[in-house]
Amino acid sequence: MRPLKSHFPVHALTTLDTMLKQAKEARVFRRAQAVRAVVAGHHISTVSATFHLANAALRKWVQRFAQEGPQGLLDRPRPGRPPKVTCDLEKHLNRLVDQDPLQYGPLHSQWSCRELATVLAQQTSVQLGRESVRCLLKKTR
Repeated sequence: MRPLKSHFPVHALTTLDTMLKQAKEARVFRRAQAVRAVVAGHHISTVSATFHLANAALRKWVQRFAQEGPQGLLDRPRPGRPPKVTCDLEKHLNRLVDQDPLQYGPLHSQWSCRELATVLAQQTSVQLGRESVRCLLKKTR
């Protein structure tokens, strides 16, 4: 087995202990636990078996911690299309729901999800379907 070529500063264990106390995400907490065990002197294969991690994954996290410190254990941005629905769009939708639908033309006296999607698209140029609007309203109300 290839030896791990990482040198840790003296305060690495206290840094990891602090990180364990402050971690809000389970993935980050688990990574910090596993890396702490390696920094404490346990063998990579033992720790990876204990935490049900692949050796290569644990090596990657240990090396990232050695190079970047606690920031190396945080999630990296993932590729992909950014979400259509932003916080501002949700706020705009909630303000729209509180308004009278009759002021936006010959609509009904109550909002429907389809009408909300239409008015939202006219005002923000973001096209959402009625089901997306329904899910947003269900989430926020």
